[in-house]
Amino acid sequence: MRLISLFSITAIMLILSSCKKDKPEQDLVSATLSNGMLVLCEGLFQQNNSSVSWVNFTNSAVANSLFENRVGRQLGDTGNDMKRYGNKIYIVVNASSTIEVLDAITFKTIQQIDMVNGGVAKQPRSIVFNGSFAYVTCYDGFVDVIDTSALTVTQRIPVGANPEGMAIANNKLYVANSGGLNFPNVDSTLSVIDLSSNIELSKIVIGQNPSSVIADAQGEIYVINRGDYGAIPSSISRIDSQNDVVLSTLAINATHIVPMNSNFLIANYDYNSSVSNVLLFDPLSETVINSNFIATTGISTLYGIQYDSFRNQIYLMDAMSFTNTGYVKSYTSTGSLVENYHVGLNPNKIIFYD
Repeated sequence: MRLISLFSITAIMLILSSCKKDKPEQDLVSATLSNGMLVLCEGLFQQNNSSVSWVNFTNSAVANSLFENRVGRQLGDTGNDMKRYGNKIYIVVNASSTIEVLDAITFKTIQQIDMVNGGVAKQPRSIVFNGSFAYVTCYDGFVDVIDTSALTVTQRIPVGANPEGMAIANNKLYVANSGGLNFPNVDSTLSVIDLSSNIELSKIVIGQNPSSVIADAQGEIYVINRGDYGAIPSSISRIDSQNDVVLSTLAINATHIVPMNSNFLIANYDYNSSVSNVLLFDPLSETVINSNFIATTGISTLYGIQYDSFRNQIYLMDAMSFTNTGYVKSYTSTGSLVENYHVGLNPNKIIFYD
């Protein structure tokens, strides 16, 4: 009997393995998006490796190159924010100074908005919507107003240094001026903009290095002050949006704050100790309901948190020390772990699909 050569065996194995090859990633995503979530993965600064992952809730399949496959190019450098408004998705790409506008169902590109002023990058950070306009904070000290039909910048509103998060209450836009690029000489103000005229009404002095902003059901504004990550701890300022005055400063360490029904989920990642924490907060009584609402022992680097009201689940984003591809972990509304999804590098924002 003739012996089969090593070359022949290798060839046979290659043929068999090719027959069992996994489906290409684009085959894991249907032509229209539904029953899943888009995950914006920030990537690393100056590495041009931001990405968008798609998680299919039907079979838990993950496709980590959705933008590249649907659009045919890279997303860009440092994706900071992603939101859906109507039938469009808006992705704010900070270092590339672009805003990607995509169809919310097919995820095909509609337009790329170039966020440059006189040849200088604006460095957009966050986006919110009101009526037919989008408002975008830009690190050059302005809030840009974008017509959501024409997809063009119609106005620039001067605010403070390096503005970041925003929230709307009582027909006013509240903008956190971080001054982060001037660290340690950071800003400590919250700009108040009248949405009828798009004019800044005032600046409210709050804590140092403000970032995230959120409004509660009563119209009060909450702002995370990041401090200096050392001697000055983070805190939360509570603002009366009727009179635009500071009502209180809460001694709660926080890096993220999101609504969950009538309560808030407040998450904190300590950059010195690498310890994470998630607490449940009642904004009506101004009390912490549970200081350890979710066990974070399995979280390496808590980089984001969101709540899906349709499925009544909480999602934590783990950046895995900023050097490895990350995970999104889902939890019940009572804080029990449900599932892990392996996504791209430094996941930070989610859009849910019913």
